[in-house]
Amino acid sequence: MPAAPVSDALRRIKPSPTLAVTAKARALKAEGRDVISLGAGEPDFDTPDNIKEAAIRAIREGKTKYTDVDGIPELKDAIVAKFKRENGLDYTRAQVNVSPGGKAVIFNALVATCSPGDEVVIPAPYWVSYPDMALLAGATPVFVETTIETQFKIDPAALDRAITPKTKWLIFNSPSNPSGAAYTAKELRALADVLLRHPQVWVLTDDMYEHLVYDGFEFATIAQVEPALYERTLTMNGVSKAYSMTGWRIGYAAGPADLIKGMAGIMSQSTSNPCSVSQWASVEALNGTQSFIKPNQELFKGRRDLVVSMLNQARGLKCPTPEGAFYVYPSLAGLVGKKTAKGAVIGNDEDFARELLQDEGVAVVHGAAFGTSPCFRISYATSNAVLEDACARIQRFCASVG
Repeated sequence: MPAAPVSDALRRIKPSPTLAVTAKARALKAEGRDVISLGAGEPDFDTPDNIKEAAIRAIREGKTKYTDVDGIPELKDAIVAKFKRENGLDYTRAQVNVSPGGKAVIFNALVATCSPGDEVVIPAPYWVSYPDMALLAGATPVFVETTIETQFKIDPAALDRAITPKTKWLIFNSPSNPSGAAYTAKELRALADVLLRHPQVWVLTDDMYEHLVYDGFEFATIAQVEPALYERTLTMNGVSKAYSMTGWRIGYAAGPADLIKGMAGIMSQSTSNPCSVSQWASVEALNGTQSFIKPNQELFKGRRDLVVSMLNQARGLKCPTPEGAFYVYPSLAGLVGKKTAKGAVIGNDEDFARELLQDEGVAVVHGAAFGTSPCFRISYATSNAVLEDACARIQRFCASVG
């Protein structure tokens, strides 16, 4: 039987490493192994009841048909109200896109705007899908390196050096997946000053973790900080993280109307509309009570503090304290070149992740998947008991490396 044909686009990309880690952990569990998976970026809280009830009501009322390609008017209105209420940004329905997940928002935007030869600037470490989506759109990803010493935040001068006449987009994520780093309004101001000198560059700001910030951190988004960038900024968000709705698959964004129209054109020939029931649930998420967000923040902060403390007690690890999201991104530089108790050499972060899973049954994502090594990512979106167990195993594994 002949092999299926493979396109050049497919050859340019690789499967998601974060999904691969989760799948590997599930497979080991199915074999009877005692495995703790810290790979998935998914809140462990259930979707709030008022949101679930809105979905049930939508089903009972027969709101299960096709909708407008890029979102129902009621959800667009809720998104307009959210951006005004929380970010001080004014949009109309015509400036709003609703896609089946935040990933689809980014993909639609890049495919609608990028051509071969265009460049997309991406700070590293980055969410694993950014570079591959740029490649699928025919563009070339250009990375801006960061270090643990700067809390994995990009330097304005480094951003300036990365921009060329071919640069079409900067993809910017704060708070960050994988590092949890979040930019203050002052730090965004410095980056905006660079972007103002390069009028050909558009900004795609991924604000998915907006409501997951700690220690009194005040979230800001770049079009809010610098109104002159409003006309070339796509401000993206979604309901998956703050509202524990990962499986509902609703992402949204607001930006210039012609860009939004182009994104809808891509959707009209690909996914068509997001799930109708999920859209009605999202109307309730954005318009309904927000009272659970602060308590969830506090729970996540406690988990963050627990994980940071325990990892910094592990031999060879250095873990900064992130401002947001629900990830930590420790360095394992102190273990590189050393051997495990079973004689395996830790040559890089992929070796570390593989041997940790094999020896202690803890699944993490290696840093090379995010473009910055030698590090690894832990998602602390699980219970304190599980995190304590996992971190104790990591401590034991690190102690055995010498």
